[in-house]
Amino acid sequence: MKIGIIFAMEEEINETLKYADVINEYEMFGIKFYEVLIDSKNCILGLCGVGKVNASRCTQIMIDNMNVDFIINVGVAGGLSNNLNVLDIVVGEKLVQHDFDITAFDHEKGFIPNCGVYLNSDDYLLNITKNILIENINIHEGVIASGDIFCTAIPMRDKIYAKFNAECVEMEGAAIGQVCSLCNVPFVVIRSISDSPNGNNEIDFDKFVELASKRCANILREFLK
Repeated sequence: MKIGIIFAMEEEINETLKYADVINEYEMFGIKFYEVLIDSKNCILGLCGVGKVNASRCTQIMIDNMNVDFIINVGVAGGLSNNLNVLDIVVGEKLVQHDFDITAFDHEKGFIPNCGVYLNSDDYLLNITKNILIENINIHEGVIASGDIFCTAIPMRDKIYAKFNAECVEMEGAAIGQVCSLCNVPFVVIRSISDSPNGNNEIDFDKFVELASKRCANILREFLK
């Protein structure tokens, strides 16, 4: 079995590399990849860069060239639900692109042709996350919303939450889910909350991104076990 794991930022991937045995490191089409062993599991780590297009490119490259059996996306996110605290974990049962809008053609917001509104994570992978128990870490399940904007405005936060009932917002997960769904590759998205859209969350993000990335790395390791 070979597991693909996609990260958007160096802070996120570096925390996982701390406990991975690196076998090979290379670039393909400008994206850095690491072949590693994590607790005897063969994994390919990809550093895709921020945003949906970067995430989609990395996902397709993995699927076409690296024979991965499934893909995990891990990283940080901004909390939308009042039930979330900074450093909580959200597992995406469903993913949605909150900025995809063809409502002019009588489709609902977020609807993507050939995909629908929501992209479902793989049931088997979701069941693994249900068995993860780590002291003092709260794990939530629900909708994760993705879009090509770092959401800071409270009105936008409230709009995304109200429309999609999304737990958190980030910039890659649903794009990874779309490519995986179209290619029939199982996937799951796991995010740690680094901030909340409150008009001041750039400061919160800078303060907590490393801690949130470390927490995601811990969850990922338990997942792989």
